[in-house]
Amino acid sequence: MAVDAYLNFNGNCREAVEFYAKVFGTEEPNLMTFGEAPPNPDYPLPEEAKNLIMHTRLDIFGSNVMFSDVFPGMPFVVGNNISLALVTEDIEVLQSAFGKLKEGGKVGMELQETFWSKCYGSLSDKFGVVWQFNLGSM
Repeated sequence: MAVDAYLNFNGNCREAVEFYAKVFGTEEPNLMTFGEAPPNPDYPLPEEAKNLIMHTRLDIFGSNVMFSDVFPGMPFVVGNNISLALVTEDIEVLQSAFGKLKEGGKVGMELQETFWSKCYGSLSDKFGVVWQFNLGSM
């Protein structure tokens, strides 16, 4: 059984998911836009929604993370109510991802030894998503 994270963005989902794909060296994401969905005459699609991302996903170190833009007019709250935990046994992978994600973001805790981990840190990336980094199991 897996728990997947689903992140919503306010019109910049494409930029975010392409950034994450580069950071984590994943395959290029398959982007599905609202404009590609079958039309519904009862709910015409506004022009500004056609190129927004309806759904995409990345496999980040074996975890399925899904992404979408919110539909125009729907409420949007920056993703500070969710964090994604990157847990790995590879210190180089941990340090590399932390270094790339902190560019333009805000570090909550630099990578350091804690009572539960030889290396732990946290940050909010430039999109407002909170990440935790842990060497070993969490």
